[in-house]
Amino acid sequence: MSTSAKIILRKKPNSKGLYPLAIRITKDRRSTYKHIGHYIELEDWDTKNLKVKKSHPNAESLNNLLTSKLSEARKGLIVLQTNNKDATVRQIKKEIYKPTSKLTFFDFADEHLEALVAENKINRHSTDSAWLSYIEKYCKARQLTFQEIDERFLKKFKIYLKGSCLITETTAMNVMVLIRLLFNRAIKDKVISKELYPFGTGKFKIKFPETTKTGLTGKEIQALENVSELSEMEEHSLNVWLFSFYFAGMRVSDVLFTRWSQIYDGRLHYRMGKNSKLLSLKIPSKVEKILLEYISDRKSNDDFVFPEMKKADLTDAKDIYRKKKVANKKFNDHLKKITKRAGIQKKVTMHIARHSFGNIAADNIHPLMLQKLYRHTDLKTTINYQANFIHKDADDALDSVVNF
Repeated sequence: MSTSAKIILRKKPNSKGLYPLAIRITKDRRSTYKHIGHYIELEDWDTKNLKVKKSHPNAESLNNLLTSKLSEARKGLIVLQTNNKDATVRQIKKEIYKPTSKLTFFDFADEHLEALVAENKINRHSTDSAWLSYIEKYCKARQLTFQEIDERFLKKFKIYLKGSCLITETTAMNVMVLIRLLFNRAIKDKVISKELYPFGTGKFKIKFPETTKTGLTGKEIQALENVSELSEMEEHSLNVWLFSFYFAGMRVSDVLFTRWSQIYDGRLHYRMGKNSKLLSLKIPSKVEKILLEYISDRKSNDDFVFPEMKKADLTDAKDIYRKKKVANKKFNDHLKKITKRAGIQKKVTMHIARHSFGNIAADNIHPLMLQKLYRHTDLKTTINYQANFIHKDADDALDSVVNF
């Protein structure tokens, strides 16, 4: 069983038409490649002597680098043979180019979680902790190296997530996104080589399934506005939902943090919690009616409009997170009863207020204006979001064919 290392020029050009220099490691007619990180023109490669021609301006430096990398690979092979290690060609590559750092995947995971706590991103901390628990259960320990996370590992892990854990494709992909994030950080910190990166073209692909965003129609919103005989808590929950809808699908966390001091000159001025962007919106007359129901409880101009955050410890991110989570669940429970009474068959949650605004806006509002209302950084994000609700062109095209 022969094993060898050889300098080659791979015949796979990049977008600029240049070809990558690499070390090819071969065992039992199976090969893997360690890219050097440099690209040259095809005519600058000496196929007979396996080196860069003098026609290349950096020929001497590149040839010295190639010689050094080839020597490194051959030394690694000698060590493996001396230790009588029988391994596949991929395992040989990992063994030769393994990093000197002893930091593991979970070392980076712990640092990631600590950073989220320090930045008061408690919601993200809770979610990512759950994702990491799946990885720990799968490995049955916290001794996982980045070298072990190859394409085969990811494929088997995905099967485990969807089979044993019974989670959705979307959730499985979210777990993979977290693994990819930590992998990129390890590469940036030079803990592992780029060659071990298991994601991307020709490797494991992270692809989210298409999701359906369901929003209420104008008639369904009117049904909610006119529903009667609500309890005090049901009316409050509906007020919060409508407040969100009237302000272009304002996120529930931003709704709960709305203060009276942010309302002046007939407008609501607030900073979005998700991306810290400032927004100023005219207060619709329907919102004015909602505000009148809460103004008697105002203790000061800096007081919250809605009561949920009034007893929160604003210096404790975990307490804020808990109160927001409890409030959101409470609202959703009441909305379930309210929508049933209103004769609405769709599942309505606080987040559906945002989808409902998008659904009614459809293609009636210019994408640039919607981008401003949503505070999306990229117009493409707005267009992709609205694509969930724009059906007129497709409906007209269908009618043009079948209505004859």
